[in-house]
Amino acid sequence: MIDVSLLSVIRRWYFRDGLSQREITRRTGLSRNTVRRYLKSDIAEPAYPQRDLQSKVKAFEEVLISWLKREARQRRKERKTVKNLYEDLLPMGYSGSYDRVAAFVRKWREEQRLTASNQVYVPLEFAAGEAFQFDWGENYAFIDGRKTKLQVAHFKLSHSRAYILRAYPTQSHEMLFDAHNHAFRVFNGVPERGIYDNMKTAVDKVQRGKERIVNRRFLTMVSHYLFEADFCNPAAGWEKGQVEKNVRDARSIIWQRLPRVSTLTEHAN
Repeated sequence: MIDVSLLSVIRRWYFRDGLSQREITRRTGLSRNTVRRYLKSDIAEPAYPQRDLQSKVKAFEEVLISWLKREARQRRKERKTVKNLYEDLLPMGYSGSYDRVAAFVRKWREEQRLTASNQVYVPLEFAAGEAFQFDWGENYAFIDGRKTKLQVAHFKLSHSRAYILRAYPTQSHEMLFDAHNHAFRVFNGVPERGIYDNMKTAVDKVQRGKERIVNRRFLTMVSHYLFEADFCNPAAGWEKGQVEKNVRDARSIIWQRLPRVSTLTEHAN
């Protein structure tokens, strides 16, 4: 069984990047039947019964990670296979299955690959359709004669600087997902990746470097729209400076021009 983040990557590779099922099988180590089943089912989130997270492999995670880091420094031909690592665990008291070890190794390697790709650089220039930036801002408007605080979703295309604002009563998941749906509708497409801060509806926990425990519902949305989510380093708002500027400008300009509205409105440029 695969997790949401790996399913999201598989869907992007196949539907967006045009990789064959054979190549995806080679990259992930999954069986071709598994890859084919998830791609044919057209689902964005795997469904599976609740399991005890304290699996037998958990007690050996630190050992496995140290071995994987050691093997990564070896020349490719000299590295141990997953089967070798599994066999090395047995004398140490591991009584779980080979599949559990293989799943752990796949997940760790995929996380390392994604982390490395995110840490290469933060581009100052973007290709058309490459990325969008997102942030929330707070503003006020008069609705039915009453001054009301609104949560404003800001999207900005990193290449063209086109943007859309959409106002909501809260920053809940439902509001966030609706904002993405309307932004992609107005932009008439979905960029390859989105750049976010570490908002609670997207990130459950910020870990070292670029490592994140991403919210499950947010990952499902990302998988559905086939884009990649990049998260800024803490206290590094400059990494999405375009939309940050939009938020600041909106506070001083946009709502001054719209002193009274009767409904929540959408503004696109």
